[in-house]
Amino acid sequence: MRYFLGIFVFICVAIVAILGFRGTKFTKPPLYIFPDMDWQQKYKPQGENHFFNDERDDRPVVAGTIPRGYSWEMKKVFSKDYEYALALNPSLYTGKDEKGDWIKEFPVEVNHDLMALGQKKFTCFCMVCHGASGDGNGITREYGMIATASYHVDRLREMAIGEIFNTVTDGKGQMNSYADKLSPYERWAVIAYVRALQRAQHASIENVPQAHRAALGL
Repeated sequence: MRYFLGIFVFICVAIVAILGFRGTKFTKPPLYIFPDMDWQQKYKPQGENHFFNDERDDRPVVAGTIPRGYSWEMKKVFSKDYEYALALNPSLYTGKDEKGDWIKEFPVEVNHDLMALGQKKFTCFCMVCHGASGDGNGITREYGMIATASYHVDRLREMAIGEIFNTVTDGKGQMNSYADKLSPYERWAVIAYVRALQRAQHASIENVPQAHRAALGL
């Protein structure tokens, strides 16, 4: 019994002594007696995952997936009468018709408000590279950027507006996508303003209403 008590006391002292080092800074890797959740199996944003070819834990959003909502407003996100905007007006969001061809007519009403919005957004996001008149002579040319395409070449003047919408949405070449900066309606507004710039560069006296010619000195 005496030996048993001695061994029991020794074990208790040893355990308390070892546990007392938990949280202490070591010059060598610490000894984990109770790892708890320190070594749990989980994916980390910057971790490696050899299951995938790119070996990343952080997975990109699956192409083609559509969010139902951006909050936990249950009635809004999971409402039975929820209507998917893309299904209601595919051309507005894709620039294509039901057959998958680029549309040539605007899916929104072209009016003064749309043109004013297009001019505002064009000035904010496009003019720096494409220039105020859309000739490609933006301020970036002064900093050594390669030539930006002019809107006034025949190829772009004849391009379907749906294809232009796709370029603004997905980007092309050195031009990044503007889908995160411009809503679909704002993108159509910019395209309407671009069409106005294109027409202005190829306009004639016949395109000016008679009532406005005197004010322009024509």
